Amino acid sequence: MKEIVNCAAYAGGHRVADVELNGIREILKDNNKFVWIGLYEPSEELLSRVQDEFGLHDLAVEDAHRAHQRPKIELYGDSLFIVLRTVQMARDCNIQFGETHFFVGTNFIVVVRHGSSVAYTDVRHRCETMPDLLSKGQGFVLYAIMDFIVDMYFPVVQELELALETIEDKVFKENPSRETTEQIYQLKKQLLDVKRAVSPLIDICNRLMRFDIKYISPETQPYFRDIYDHALRINEMVDNTRELLNTALDANFSLISISQNDTSRKFAGWAAIIAVPTMVAGFYGMNFKFMPELEWTYGYPLVVLFTICVCVIVYYFFRRSGWL
Repeated sequence: MKEIVNCAAYAGGHRVADVELNGIREILKDNNKFVWIGLYEPSEELLSRVQDEFGLHDLAVEDAHRAHQRPKIELYGDSLFIVLRTVQMARDCNIQFGETHFFVGTNFIVVVRHGSSVAYTDVRHRCETMPDLLSKGQGFVLYAIMDFIVDMYFPVVQELELALETIEDKVFKENPSRETTEQIYQLKKQLLDVKRAVSPLIDICNRLMRFDIKYISPETQPYFRDIYDHALRINEMVDNTRELLNTALDANFSLISISQNDTSRKFAGWAAIIAVPTMVAGFYGMNFKFMPELEWTYGYPLVVLFTICVCVIVYYFFRRSGWL
């Protein structure tokens, strides 16, 4: 895949030209235009060229090259640097994370994608069909991409909720097992990863809404409230799912413990029943000449019958108490 996905200049909400990287400086001199450039896993050389063209800060460019950054918003000199984590559910039901970095300046926005991430071509086309909103500048482009990224979390969280329902069925409708405990742990791990990616979004949106950032027009700031609301909702969904998952884990442990206790009680009950003939046989197995009923013709059948009756009585009481 090519490193420069798209690079275009916009004026009055319309796309006026496709731009080469070397010709960006001339366009940046026109305050009535802004440049939107999209990069995918750019090399260090390409990022260095972009840095020279837009005057980006060294630390921000270093972060954009290395990736693996936490979600954040930082102001570097004459540009705003924002990092977001992207997410999507793979076919094997594993969550794949990526990153998107934004450089936002007076009349430009640079979008850098890393890892597993859906291309923003559809976002660009949708923005270009709304010239009234796109005329608000790079701030609206930032909102559109952020909104697209945040909305990608909803199907992922819903899949995790479905996984929770499956686990609940296994816990309460099937025999509790170690495999279920392992599945709960894996789901808790996935929820924690999503939580780490979503939680910082709330602070990022707060700063974009409430602080005076000259690169984002006042008309665009209210749009970030929509992203803020979505981030809050996703965060609450994750918290609720984690809470229910903790409850399911406790219930699974409790049911396993109850199952083990039931098994132990059954072993104890049968051991008590078996102890009766063992005790009788032990008495009559002793090498004594004079013992009760040794010389009686019906002594052996009577002892056997007595032993069986005692075992049946013991079994009855254990059965009645729920041990067997």
